[in-house]
Amino acid sequence: MELLSLLEQSPAFFVATVLVVGLMVGSFLNVVIHRLPIMMQREWQTQARDFLELEHPADQATLTLATPASRCPHCGHKIRFYENIPVLSYLWLRGKCSACGTPISVRYPLVEVLTGVLSAVVAWHFGFGWQAGAALLLTWALIALSMIDIDHQLLPDSITLPFLWLGLLLSLFPVFADMHASLIGAIAGYLSLWIVYQLFKLVTGKEGMGFGDFKLLALLGAWMGWQLLPMIVLLSSAVGAVLGGTMMIIQGRGRHQPMPFGPYLAIAGWIALLWGERISSAYLRWSGLAG
Repeated sequence: MELLSLLEQSPAFFVATVLVVGLMVGSFLNVVIHRLPIMMQREWQTQARDFLELEHPADQATLTLATPASRCPHCGHKIRFYENIPVLSYLWLRGKCSACGTPISVRYPLVEVLTGVLSAVVAWHFGFGWQAGAALLLTWALIALSMIDIDHQLLPDSITLPFLWLGLLLSLFPVFADMHASLIGAIAGYLSLWIVYQLFKLVTGKEGMGFGDFKLLALLGAWMGWQLLPMIVLLSSAVGAVLGGTMMIIQGRGRHQPMPFGPYLAIAGWIALLWGERISSAYLRWSGLAG
């Protein structure tokens, strides 16, 4: 109880604590980002083999988010606990495996730093309380979803759907949006992109986005209410134009090469979660629509 009182009474201590927790969560998110798509692929293969009545491979090791312990993908060296300290271990090892010297991707510490910094911003913005706790969970989920979508053009239902339901549950209290706005937000979020998808497919004969994007916008609508959906869509388009154009220049991506839309929705949703009402008020004042 003394720790809770200190966290509540000292904003600086609360932000610092959340920063450290965020770094550790970022380390776990690296595991989720890497393993969850593999787990999903294995599940699909198992279902396909069951349907086709084929034998299952006998030598395939069980893979979960907890087991087996993390190892170097090159030499199989088991990562010891002191080699898995967020950011610090990467710097201490100079970005290489301690056993074989194979370079470790810089993305691992970057995800840890990103998670820690965004968590600290959430703590600073909301302060100690239920809103901060819920916003932290959503922040971590959006980071995992964004990175998986970048790697695989996939937004796992195992993350999206539970958080959609959590958003609806939070509206009962309400934490961010009331139940009426949350329910309409979830429905409108899904249907708005679904309609765009159907119209685009009708006109071009191609699929412009995946169903995971519909569910992600429904998730954001459930958390923040239908009122912020237009802002999220506009912000995601702006973020997509800037980041997408930058990636085309840096990576040499072709104009027709598919690009994930989930990260843009996630960034826009996170911005709206923290500053949506302030942005809306500023726009209304600037446009002269405010009373």
